[in-house]
Amino acid sequence: MIRIGVLALQGAFLEHQAILKHLGAETFQIRKPKDLERKIDGLVLPGGESTAICKLLIDLDMMNQIKSKIQDGLPVFGTCAGLIILAKRVKNKSVPGLETMDIECVRNAYGRQLGSFRATSQFEKFGKIPMVFIRAPYITWAGRGVEILAEVDGKIVAARQKNQLVTAFHPELTDNPTVHRYFLEKMVKK
Repeated sequence: MIRIGVLALQGAFLEHQAILKHLGAETFQIRKPKDLERKIDGLVLPGGESTAICKLLIDLDMMNQIKSKIQDGLPVFGTCAGLIILAKRVKNKSVPGLETMDIECVRNAYGRQLGSFRATSQFEKFGKIPMVFIRAPYITWAGRGVEILAEVDGKIVAARQKNQLVTAFHPELTDNPTVHRYFLEKMVKK
């Protein structure tokens, strides 16, 4: 059985676990360095507040351990704040993140909480899916080798680079499992 660790320091980690379990994966929460010693086939970095999550990763001495696992090929899926944490370059960033994915993004690109919205757009070749944006970033630049998976109003909102998948939106807040299924079937099961 596939085992997915879900970073559970802040954000919508329970919702990610529910969808992954529905798709047949075993999940567990990652809250401390010792949790990263367990066997995992993939990692989810949920939405939340990217600065708070990064500070916690540093304070809990987990940043380098997670970065090393990603660089060694562990499949990782970052949503919203997870996208920001994985991005090599972030406009208006205050705390360093993992910086493993060759993208640049803008934090809170759509504004504050009142700027939150829903959209429906094409995700890769899987058809249109619902997308929930909450204080969302978007990708302003993608390096060579980064595959664009979705755009909304001309802005990049989902991308993949090797073992890393990111979405600016929250697929875990919809009843559509397309993005999580993509992560499990296209990235984790190789």
